[in-house]
Amino acid sequence: MATDTVTLNCARMKKPDLASIGEIAQVQLGMRRCGCEVRLTQASDDLLALIEFAGLGDVLRVEVQRKPEERK
Repeated sequence: MATDTVTLNCARMKKPDLASIGEIAQVQLGMRRCGCEVRLTQASDDLLALIEFAGLGDVLRVEVQRKPEERK
């Protein structure tokens, strides 16, 4: 069975809190029940830290986008 991926763009989450993490986890659970997976993109450092704090780092898949290096 193929797994579909749903991408959740987190760029507009400027001040994430534990309630935000709870909502993301609920979406993840619902999508898993439907046979899909959720991938988070453009997650801020604050959001990443909260995900780790909540112990969901292994559950919520986050695409880490690195900033390009500055050249001198």
